[in-house]
Formats: sequence, structure tokens, C-alpha cells
Amino acid sequence: MSWHLGRMCGFDLETTGIDVENDRIVTACVVQCGGNAPVQSATWLADPGIEIPEGASKVHGISTEQARAEGRPAVEVVERVTAALAQVARDGIPIVAMNATFDLTMLDREARRHGIEPLFGICEPLVIDPRVLDKKVDQWRRGGRTLTDLCKTYRVSLDGAHSADADAIAACRVAWRIAQQHPSIEVTPLEDLHEQQVEWAAEQAQSLADYFRRTPGKESWADGVRTDWPLIPAQRGEEA
Repeated sequence: MSWHLGRMCGFDLETTGIDVENDRIVTACVVQCGGNAPVQSATWLADPGIEIPEGASKVHGISTEQARAEGRPAVEVVERVTAALAQVARDGIPIVAMNATFDLTMLDREARRHGIEPLFGICEPLVIDPRVLDKKVDQWRRGGRTLTDLCKTYRVSLDGAHSADADAIAACRVAWRIAQQHPSIEVTPLEDLHEQQVEWAAEQAQSLADYFRRTPGKESWADGVRTDWPLIPAQRGEEA
């Protein structure tokens, strides 16, 4: 049976910003779906311990005041999210995350910040990244590649974009559609598909860096492009 017909685990974070080394988790969702079984969803609201910038609040709708009043301590949220993902990974269920490197690296750094064993120290999860898959199967399509864009392209409903639970399940649905429409993705075993995405993501990142280098005014942006997938390794001094 193809992997896309089995159980998948959507994972998504909403955060204080886009700096994986210094920003913090605000909301998280881990949702299991597919495989002819009921949807199981868990969501968390964290008090990140720092101010949530107005720009981030406008994206996900959570203010600093709300996070402080209603959120659980960040260490508790990070521990529970890490444990939930570790369990699905042990069960052989792939973790589906849009732009997986961001979410998994953010979780990794939060775990290290709070003295929690990081996910990739506990197990070796298999990851499906709809963004990487889409760029591989439809390289030359014009337009954006955000989750909202992909939902339109693959005719997936997205209610409540930029809420962690809506984004997590939408990512699973997009992954399902891509596999359904592209036999080369559908028939590849999960372990092989994970390894192929490592290569594809590196190629895609290198292509982006090359584009920046030859674009006037954007040359310096190339230095910030990372080829790591699905996790940016921690630097020395950050090791748990």
C-alpha cells in the first residue's frame, strides 16, 4: 500500500518570528489523519516567555497578553509536542510539515533551550514536506509556494490559515494530493522518499542561492540560504 493511503501526522507551529535560533513557539499542533481511522488532534498554546511582536500576532492572532493569560509554560508545551512526535515516529507514521526545516529546527532549539532531549536525539523520524515535493514535481510553475498557494493548486480547503491546527491538516491533504497525482511520489517507499527529499531540498536551496547571486541587490541573500533538510544542525555550544 502506498504511504499516502496510510496514517500521516501533520505538524505545524505558529511562532514569535522566523528566526529559528532565537524566536519561540506560540502555538503547536500534532494531528494524525488518514489510514481509514478517525482524526486525532492535539493543540497547545504556550507562553513563550518573550513579547510576541505585533507583526507575528497579526499572522496567527495570538497576542502577548493572551499567551501569558492562557498559555502553558513553554517547557511543558515543548516537552509534550516532542513526546507526541516521537511516538508517531516510533509507530512508523511520517511527520508531514510544510517547510519542515523551519518547524523541526524551531522545536529542536526550544528543546535545547529548556533542557529537553530533542526529537532527533530520541528517534529518526520520516518526514514529508509538501513544499519540497511540489517544487520537485512542478519545478517551473509560476507563482508562490506557500501553503495557501499549494492548497489552491491542489484544490485543498484551508479554513483558518495560519492557525497551527488548520495548517497541519492542510499540509497532510496537500501531500496526499501530490502523491495521488504523481505516481513517482506515490510508489516510493517512505524511507526512500525521505532520503530523496534531503537531496531535492539541497538542490532547491542551491538553485535559490544561485538566483540571489545573479540578481542585483540580492547577492548577499545567498549567504543566508541553508541546504539542510529537515533539520538545521545545532552549532557547537547548543548541543543538548
